[in-house]
Amino acid sequence: METTIFSTPTTIGIPSFVTPSTRWPRRNRLAVVSVLTPSTSTKDLKTESTSSYNRVITPVKTVYNDNWIDHVAISYLSKAVQDAAGLRNEESGYESLVVAAGAVFRSFGPIRQRQVVVKALQSAIPEPVAFLIKKVMPPSKFSREYFASFTTIFFPWLVGPCQVTESEFEGRKERNVVHIKKCRFLESTNCAGMCTNLCKMPSQEFIKNSFGIPINMVPNFDDMSCEMTFGQDPPSLKDDPAFKQPCYKLCNVKHKHDTR
Repeated sequence: METTIFSTPTTIGIPSFVTPSTRWPRRNRLAVVSVLTPSTSTKDLKTESTSSYNRVITPVKTVYNDNWIDHVAISYLSKAVQDAAGLRNEESGYESLVVAAGAVFRSFGPIRQRQVVVKALQSAIPEPVAFLIKKVMPPSKFSREYFASFTTIFFPWLVGPCQVTESEFEGRKERNVVHIKKCRFLESTNCAGMCTNLCKMPSQEFIKNSFGIPINMVPNFDDMSCEMTFGQDPPSLKDDPAFKQPCYKLCNVKHKHDTR
């Protein structure tokens, strides 16, 4: 039996986004195609500055002008998260995704949180498609650079503006790094724990298991940027710096984070 989650801005502190007037789309071909369609949500952005750990973030937030394709992709992923968790909310647009993630974070422990997101990602990208990509594109310079470019083209609606940068891989330069200038999910949740448990860890697991390529996601909680390096194995949990950082003073979730 599913549980309905009703959330209001006063309890989760969600920033104001442009939201669509349409309801959830049915999970069909259009929804799957929409996730693989370029986004134009990086126009007319407003930015803010941050200081050090345990800082107070100013209320000014980045404004995203999501188009209808962005809204379909956002709604589809939010619906997938809600289905995987058995939790419902009445929000729309990116706000619905943030509320769904917050409900998962409050309702489950760290291991279950990651399992829910992995399940949602698996439902969003059909297993036959992932299997075909894994077989056709084994780990190589081409596949690492392809995944990096693909991310910057098709997923700004999820993570915000990003670009491909270089790194040294086995003694040579490769364009296998995605630099996210200011992560939309982290800025919207304003929560380090949700970043690590609902984005970093499940994404690393899903991409490696589904596509056969390791990835290391390194969030910067000072400026809310992030670097995704394809082909690089992430450190163990006990050695990962992301799990050693306290959360923001104005954490939207207001939840005690376990950094063990």
